[in-house]
Amino acid sequence: MASVQQCPAPFPPSASPAATVNPWASLTIAETVSIQHWLEAPERGLNLTRAVDSSLPDNVIFMIETYYPPKEDAIAYLDNPGTVEPPTKYARVTIHHGDVPIVRDYLVGPLPVGQSTTMERLTDIYHVDDIPYHAAGYASGNEMATVISKITPAYEDALLDLFGGVAKGLPNDTLIAGASAPFSFDGSFRRMWVNFKRNVAGPFLHPLGFFLYIDYSGTDPSLWSVLKVVYNHQVFDSTEDFLNALNNGTLERIPHRPDDDNTDFSWTSRRKVGVTRDLDHLPGPRSVSFAGLRFRVDQATQYVTWMGWSMHLGFTRDMGLNLWNIGFKGERIIYELSPQEAIAQYGGNDPFQTTTAWLDRFFGMGSSVRDMLPGYDCPHEAVYLPATTYGATGSVTRKRAICIFEQDSGKPLTRHAGWMNGEFGAVKGYILTVRSISTVGNYDYCEFFDYTFHLDGTMEVRISASGYLQGGYWEPRQEGYGARIRDTTMGNLHDHVINFKVDFDIAGQKNSLLETTTAQEEVEQPWFDDDWGKTVMQQKITKRFIDTEDGALLKWPANFQGGYSVVNKDATNSWGYPRGYAVHPGMSSVHNTVVGSKRLLNNANWARYNMAVSKRKETEPSSSSMWNMNLPGLPVVDFHKFFDGESLDQEDVVAWINVGMHHLPQAEDSPNTKTNVATSSFILTPLNFFDSDPSMESANAILLSVPTDAKGVFEFDDYGVQQHLTCMPSAPQPFEYTFATQHTVDGEETVLSVEDMRKGMESYHRIKVEL
Repeated sequence: MASVQQCPAPFPPSASPAATVNPWASLTIAETVSIQHWLEAPERGLNLTRAVDSSLPDNVIFMIETYYPPKEDAIAYLDNPGTVEPPTKYARVTIHHGDVPIVRDYLVGPLPVGQSTTMERLTDIYHVDDIPYHAAGYASGNEMATVISKITPAYEDALLDLFGGVAKGLPNDTLIAGASAPFSFDGSFRRMWVNFKRNVAGPFLHPLGFFLYIDYSGTDPSLWSVLKVVYNHQVFDSTEDFLNALNNGTLERIPHRPDDDNTDFSWTSRRKVGVTRDLDHLPGPRSVSFAGLRFRVDQATQYVTWMGWSMHLGFTRDMGLNLWNIGFKGERIIYELSPQEAIAQYGGNDPFQTTTAWLDRFFGMGSSVRDMLPGYDCPHEAVYLPATTYGATGSVTRKRAICIFEQDSGKPLTRHAGWMNGEFGAVKGYILTVRSISTVGNYDYCEFFDYTFHLDGTMEVRISASGYLQGGYWEPRQEGYGARIRDTTMGNLHDHVINFKVDFDIAGQKNSLLETTTAQEEVEQPWFDDDWGKTVMQQKITKRFIDTEDGALLKWPANFQGGYSVVNKDATNSWGYPRGYAVHPGMSSVHNTVVGSKRLLNNANWARYNMAVSKRKETEPSSSSMWNMNLPGLPVVDFHKFFDGESLDQEDVVAWINVGMHHLPQAEDSPNTKTNVATSSFILTPLNFFDSDPSMESANAILLSVPTDAKGVFEFDDYGVQQHLTCMPSAPQPFEYTFATQHTVDGEETVLSVEDMRKGMESYHRIKVEL
């Protein structure tokens, strides 16, 4: 018996990008350290304090990251890397000026730091000059704990009496707090509703019916106070009023129910339950590339190629993974494809749920990425790429922030079973996926950056959510606002809407927006006989160009009868049609349900539509900002202001496309929401971009010849690709998981406690009292 050869190692062959510099690469740790030191120099006059030593009135660097270059400069370099220098590198720096107090963005460069380096205010990409301090994020996890720890001591006895729980800042605390947002309307105040939860696995599903409305405006904690206390739908205007009612017996207590007994909270754990199913003791199937991996990666520049596709990868603190300079068969299709914002707006019958409207960019979708679970989050053969983000206390590097893998979709891309020679065959449906996962508090956007590439030039952008619901306290008055999933827990009704920026460059930068619709018509033709009547009912296509931004705030047509495309009028295929790409809604194509709520008044206007198209401007790089969550009345970026009547006729245009879901919770959402249901996508596919289907170039295909004799043998052509090839695959690496690598602001590797890491990741969703 012949010996079976060892399969090639699952390492990607190297790519060789013509441009040896990635213009969108993250800053290295050495670069952020040099910028930090340059800013701290006395001659800058910034009077900075390190975040680890700071208090609220101090001036603190909140963020340092790459500021993406002008498109014109980037394209000039990418198209002529041998003769044009890479774009000049700059950093965006966010400083909390606690002594004013105000938040400001700065542009620092050119880099590397040297004699020519300067800093200037960065305001032209925003609709306000100064960002209100009350919209700011927190430079360290301790800042939020400071708020809670000042307020909660007065409630220790009440929490013990009403809920049998302890929140004293001790290791064995049985209660923790969580906050809802937004915290401000226009920056003139900072207030939040806080609820308490059981400090167990999955605390998000163990809320208590007790709420505090806290004013923590300004930088002086001595001025912070409790404005309202709500318990069992009873509202108290002060701590004293609540405690008096508790002590004098006038407080109407929540009836005792089974979940109130501190016994078994394991139902929110992810531990296996039930009897093992038949054959489930065996490992499931996994993919093996018997001839080696078929995509290329240049690790240094994070450049990827596969089957005619090419792209550069970038990564930001705010939204994580983004894709640049996406090309197919030698032509740029998309300059930028990147997530912009993710909202989650809740409903309920308690102070916490009714006031929640998250904009997750505030928390940092990129900084909330954790290393993936190999073999679970991505297949065993996946290739992983690292990502580094800067926070006020230092930098964090995740070795497995991004995964890339090819897989057999399990179905042919095209096929036909025919009779004539040349019409019987199939093309294998291979796809390439680029993925990243962000865990923001209770939710995992488990395929948030799930970009899938197909052999025909089609791309799919998909998000799928898992993780824990933001649970509410269930009692009969909550009916209609969600679903009861336990004795005292409910999942609250909410919408998710996620916005993506797609900067098309179809056969160049001059593009137009085409609307295509279908409608019913009744026509009369001379060849119709009287037996069927003189007319026939059928449908007909109508096309029109949307010439200005005024008409480019779009919703999908009823019954999806039509759609939208970005085309180049000046470049046609052989059949006379403008070359373009169509945008198709995928699964669960939604927009936000609630319009007019003060908590989303103007800070997420993009969520009202399925899609919008605007003229591209360097001053409009994003539909949102990290501060928009806390400024619904005075957003730093007001999306509607992008739309000021400018021409879309053969201009450089950007499509802003939404995905999402109306989440009506159910019992099966516990312990975690499922990615197969909580998923949404859109598809970008060639529209007369080619003269015919380019996937017919694939050699991973088969063509059958039909024999003339019914008992004859089918001959076939597999184009020389040995589909029967076999080898001995290497065993997958034993599973192991480690924490991300932490560096101080001076670039020294450090080790944080697990509790400190948890504070940074769960932020406002889980706040431990610290006294």
